[in-house]
Amino acid sequence: MAHPIPLELPPGDAREALYSRLQNAPVEHAEAVLAAYEVLQGFHDRGILEVLRGALGSSDKVLEIVVEAIKTPELIRGIRNFLVLVKLLGTVEPELVEGLARSLAEALTLAKTYESKPPGFWRTELHQFRSRDLRRGLVFISSLLEAFGQELAPEKRRA
Repeated sequence: MAHPIPLELPPGDAREALYSRLQNAPVEHAEAVLAAYEVLQGFHDRGILEVLRGALGSSDKVLEIVVEAIKTPELIRGIRNFLVLVKLLGTVEPELVEGLARSLAEALTLAKTYESKPPGFWRTELHQFRSRDLRRGLVFISSLLEAFGQELAPEKRRA
C-alpha cells in the first residue's frame, strides 16, 4: 500500500508579504497614485487640509456644537418637513415635475413679453378662459386648495 508523502511548507510571514505588495504598489498603480497626489495638493492649496486638521483637533467641540444645533425644535421640524417633501416628491411622476418646470419657464417668458403697460383685466381673462389648458389648471389648483382646506379644519387636526 502507498504511503502519503508529507508536505511541509515553511510558515509564511504575513508582514513580509504585505511589505512586498507595498513595495510593488507604486509601480503597479502609478497613475492612480499620481492622481491621488494631485487631489491631495488641491486640498492643500485651498486650505481644506488645514480645516480638516483643525476639526480633528477639536472634534469634541465640533461635535458638541453640531449636537446642540440639531436639538433645536426648529431644526427637528425642518428635518421632518424635508423628509415629508422628499416622500411627496417620490410619489409624483417625474414627467409631471418636468412638465411643471417647462410650464413655469414658459409662463415667465410669456409674462415678460407683455408690453410695458399690461393688457386690461377683461381682455386678458376672457381670452384666457377660452383655453382648455387654463381651465384644466384651475381645476387642479382648486382641488389642491380644497384638500388643503380640509387639512386645516380644526376637527381634522385634533384627530
